[in-house]
Amino acid sequence: MRIYENGPSSVLKLEEAVPPVLSEDEVLIKVSTIGLNRAEVLFRQGLYLERNTFPSRIGYEACGTLVACGSAVKSSFPSLSPGDRVSTIPGFSQTKHGVYGEWAVVPARYVEKCPQVLSDEAGASIWMPYLTAYGAIKALGAVSAGQYVLVTAASSSVGYAALEIVKREGAFSIATTRTAAKKQALLDAGADYVIVTEEENLVAAVQKITNGKGADIIFDAVAGPFLLALAKSCAYEGQIFIYGALSLATTNFPLQLSLKRGLKISGYTMFQITHDDKRFSLGKEYVLTGIAEGMFKPRIDSVFDFNDIAAAQDYMESNKQNGKIVVKI
Repeated sequence: MRIYENGPSSVLKLEEAVPPVLSEDEVLIKVSTIGLNRAEVLFRQGLYLERNTFPSRIGYEACGTLVACGSAVKSSFPSLSPGDRVSTIPGFSQTKHGVYGEWAVVPARYVEKCPQVLSDEAGASIWMPYLTAYGAIKALGAVSAGQYVLVTAASSSVGYAALEIVKREGAFSIATTRTAAKKQALLDAGADYVIVTEEENLVAAVQKITNGKGADIIFDAVAGPFLLALAKSCAYEGQIFIYGALSLATTNFPLQLSLKRGLKISGYTMFQITHDDKRFSLGKEYVLTGIAEGMFKPRIDSVFDFNDIAAAQDYMESNKQNGKIVVKI
């Protein structure tokens, strides 16, 4: 799959191609399943952090069989061998190494064996959700037992992963969702509290839940005007990690509240984890341990056929999904 211009899902073009010669640190994967992410929709639209270089590949997450390794992979990554069932970890350039296709060439650094307990669909749904949530809530936010963590747009795959991480750390999760349609699903997934923002006052609801303290950590995918309400919902010296911008409206910095309450408001991406050797190693260990314990279970919303991948991206843009959208080759 390639794109030659930015625009709607119709710019995705399926083409015949042969894999390139592997660089010494790359591997070739026969893809079975692709996991979709909001990052790819934004990338296609020309709104992502990485700009396209046309013609561009696209896609971050896939599960499949490792077919071949570059000359340096055996010595640098001895755990990887042809025949392994593997998952890709977002950390590479989409425009060069995108995984939308029957095969993918990816740097070996961003490939990990897929846990046997996971299906291929789940194997393509691990790393973007769990490493993104882990990085903000655990690695940088240093969440501790008894704290309150507010997760906005919680019905996304990253949101569900965040709820599981909060529970694993013994903290209390407060999930937000725009409408009541997804409330029960979030409660069933382990959210301690759910606030329906179209029906409830966010600030008042958070103050009631936390007995007037506010949320210790806020993990936000929305930004825009919503940030002011989040700042009002934050505890003294609380932390707000903004990892997305579902609201494309201007995001104004709440200066006075930040000064008054000593808030830490920061932009955040998973690349702060994947591009740092120590954080990356600890993050992978954390996620794989959570899966082995049975605490982390990727939530699959729907499965599309590869020929319908444009429709799958359209569905993601509708914001109707509850969890991960995957595509089968």
